[in-house]
Amino acid sequence: MPLIDEGKKAPAFTLPDQDGTKHKLSDYAGQPVVLFFYPKDMTSGCTREACDFQERMPKFKRSKAAVFGVSILDSKSKAKFAEKEGLKYPLLADEEAKISDKYGVWVEKSMYGKTYMGIQRTTYLIDANGKVARRWDKVKVPGHAEEVLEAVKAL
Repeated sequence: MPLIDEGKKAPAFTLPDQDGTKHKLSDYAGQPVVLFFYPKDMTSGCTREACDFQERMPKFKRSKAAVFGVSILDSKSKAKFAEKEGLKYPLLADEEAKISDKYGVWVEKSMYGKTYMGIQRTTYLIDANGKVARRWDKVKVPGHAEEVLEAVKAL
């Protein structure tokens, strides 16, 4: 599936977090939602990104924004990751990559001459009306969480 363009309706989702609690996009209607898709729990870049969002969580909360990290590993992996890194926001388990595919971030990648399917690091900012307000493609981690926070404040 292609990436979702700014101004388009964000695809609905229902996914479990690290505690098994299910989160639906519709539960957050009326407030901004940040969905950052990351490749894998407990890898250096993903850990840095997740911790950068955690560090800014009080400011996201002041802006009434819900923040979710999404990857394809299961809730158990998410729980271990959250515990180890002190992450206090929901990490969503998209085990079958259905939501990652709907958002256009489930792509063919290659490493050392091998191709495989994986998540392309991408962040969506969904506005209070459920539309994509902003999208960051092929995210570079340093400074990203701060940039997303500034975009939330500008809504």
